[in-house]
Amino acid sequence: MLVLLESLAFYRNVRIGAAVGASVALALYLVRTFELLPWALVEVREYPLFGPDVWFLLLAFVLAATLGLLVAILLTVVAAVRGVRDVKRERRD
Repeated sequence: MLVLLESLAFYRNVRIGAAVGASVALALYLVRTFELLPWALVEVREYPLFGPDVWFLLLAFVLAATLGLLVAILLTVVAAVRGVRDVKRERRD
């Protein structure tokens, strides 16, 4: 199983996915926190238990985890397809 994960560069893909997810989530959280959008809405909602910054931080974490997983899966599938193509070429030769 470890050989398969290493041949698909799975651990590298997970690190890349985590970096992409964290950077996108951090960028969106900072835009929201510092209200960098020119059309920032006025806060009219009430948030239970915590303020809006905590809820958006939790949402940013979910976004980072989901986006990181999607990027890792996509890179792993691309590596698997390339591996299958290489095997097909070797069998032809």
